Formats: sequence, C-alpha cells, structure tokens
Amino acid sequence: MPENTDETKLANFAMANITRRKIINFLENSDRNIKEIRDFIGKFTLEFHLKILQQASLIEMREETIKLSEYGRKFLKDKPEEDTEKISEISQAKPVEITEVRQLLPCIADPSKFRVIANMSPPLGGILKIIEPLFTRSRYLDRTGSLIIQKEEIIVTIYSTGKVGMGMIKNENEAREILENLKTTINEAIKKGVTPSSREKIKVELMEIYKYLPQTNCGKCGEQGCYSFAIRLMAREVNLEGCTLLKEPRYATNQEYLQVLTAYI
Repeated sequence: MPENTDETKLANFAMANITRRKIINFLENSDRNIKEIRDFIGKFTLEFHLKILQQASLIEMREETIKLSEYGRKFLKDKPEEDTEKISEISQAKPVEITEVRQLLPCIADPSKFRVIANMSPPLGGILKIIEPLFTRSRYLDRTGSLIIQKEEIIVTIYSTGKVGMGMIKNENEAREILENLKTTINEAIKKGVTPSSREKIKVELMEIYKYLPQTNCGKCGEQGCYSFAIRLMAREVNLEGCTLLKEPRYATNQEYLQVLTAYI
C-alpha cells in the first residue's frame, strides 16, 4: 500500500476506465514491456493510460518494463466474486456493512476538503443498478459498474467491488455519517425485498452544468467556449466526451458531477 496519499487518491479513478482495467488484468500473471501492452490494447492513448495507472500507484514502470505494484495486486484481489455479479434481484442481496474507512488528502477538486475511500461488504455487484432510484440524484454507469450519487457538493461513488469513494468531505465525522445513512438506506431496501420505483425526472439548470465544466474556453470541443458547450449539452446536441479536459485527473470530480447531472437532461 503506498504511503504517499497523493499517489493513492487517483486509484479509483484509474480503475474506472475499461482500457486501464484491461492493462492491469494483462499484467496480473507477468510483467510486460511497452510493445506487448501496445500490441494488446493498441497505440491510441497508451501513454495517457499508463501515466494514470502510475500516478495511482497501481503499476511500476522501469525503462521499457511494466509491472503490477503491490497496491495493484491488492485491487485485483478485491474484485467481486462471480456469484456476486450475477445477483440481479434485490431480495437476493445480503445486508451491507462499512468495513473500512480511509482518508486521502487532498480532495482533487478542493485541497481544503477530503477525499475518502471506504469498503462496503459484501459487494453489491449487479444490485447497484437496481437501487439507483433510492437516491434523488444518482446514475448507474454500466461501463464502470458503479453508482454515482450527488448530494449538494458531495459526490459518492459505489463500485460493484465494494469500494466507496467520496469527494468534497469536510471531515471524518461527516464521512462516517454519510456512510451510515448510505448503509441504512440500502439495507432497508434489501429488507423490503422490493425493487425501488422509478423516480420523477429532475430539472437541471444551465448554470449548474456550466459550473462544473473546466471554464477554460479552450475551444477543443469545437465550441466558442464552455458556456456554449453547456448550452449544447442542455440541448442534447453534444455529450460529455466532447470535453477532452474532463478526462484529465484534475477534473475527475467535475466529470462525476456532470455524469449525474446530464443523466437528467
């Protein structure tokens, strides 16, 4: 486990990308050189993905050889069991407990706030998609197997592996309170054994979208500025993938917010 918190704060962000997960799994049985990895996943954006994985302390790079770090191997061991992934009815799920809480400093979006990672056991797997309606502002992402929940400035991400990430947290007490409420809400739904009803659509304001864009007006999206991009997002004429800056680690939290908000446009 890395001692430097700056090296670990991007771990969950790194593993949320399908290409980076492929790289990590490819390294599970043996170290690889750059050419082998490039041949496996293709040349496109390879350096970017390797850099993210290295910053998250999931891999070690020595000259042309890439290997899993001890931390990276722990992530692989924490993958959910196949039976957990196959659970698709809320009545089949077991009550959850928060088994570990760790604080990571600083929060990516605001150095004055905390970013917290916790573990939820047992992992909810496929149940995450079913419980999405339990939360006012939330979105389940199939590609990452995660449920993103927004409450004011706080973003909570629950992964199918049992990992829980939280950003913009004031202190440990707030983190534990949020986790306890999260556990209670989920366990009450599991106890009832009834699939939550779909919720009403939430109104999203233009300025709320604009607030979480980079606001650099770089023009890489093809628009005159971030405000113009926000207008087109609201009109469903573009999607978040058009903003390439959001893919950078420093905007990871912004991207999480926008993924939730744009789900309700």
